[in-house]
Amino acid sequence: MNSIFTTLEKRDERNMNEMKERIAKIKEHIERAIKISGRNNSVSLMAVSKNHPYEAVLEALNCGITLFGENKVQELSDKFPHSHPNYHLHMIGHLQSNKVKKVLPFVDSIDSVDSIKLITLINKEAKSIDKEIEVLLEINTSKEEAKSGFLTIDEVYRLLDESASFTHVKVKGLMTIGPLSNDEYAIKTSFNTLREYQNDLIERYPQIDLNTLSMGMSQDYLHAIEMGSTIVRIGTAIFGSRGY
Repeated sequence: MNSIFTTLEKRDERNMNEMKERIAKIKEHIERAIKISGRNNSVSLMAVSKNHPYEAVLEALNCGITLFGENKVQELSDKFPHSHPNYHLHMIGHLQSNKVKKVLPFVDSIDSVDSIKLITLINKEAKSIDKEIEVLLEINTSKEEAKSGFLTIDEVYRLLDESASFTHVKVKGLMTIGPLSNDEYAIKTSFNTLREYQNDLIERYPQIDLNTLSMGMSQDYLHAIEMGSTIVRIGTAIFGSRGY
């Protein structure tokens, strides 16, 4: 793994130490939330590197992070190399159909599938490059118009009813973005809705592994863990303010 860091620019040691401290504090909070919730499964920490340079990604990797998420196809393809044996990279932002071919070589998972049309195209393009790709189904649990995602469970049923035809796609679970609000009740309700969807789908489709719940970001990940999240997507709390 050491060779990957030869591309690192010399950066301020204090910044590096601060990142280590932030990550350690987040992991401590995650473990405490798991314990309080009485859960016996783990929670993966995804570092969202949007608007941060690849050098910051490598620093996070050096701090023990091995799971990364990116929101934009162009930034992802510009920032990350095609080959990344030391970490996993997920596309977590809305994915347009015309960008599927561009993003597939870079990522291990697409966590924002929101239509049968999109997953069908992902399967087609993945087959063309002989790659099996994991996906999460994005649910708009807060029903906010500005967000992508399935709005009803019936839409998800229709997709999973066709899952046997997706030869190069493996559905691993569900994803949601909490409401853009400080309303704790609304946030928990949104996350609990996703968990209820998961329970329903696991019962209906026992042949599909749907155990992944990706929900919770820097401002609400503790609530998400309480509601059953298995992946939290943390950006600012790891990397600091973004350089827009």
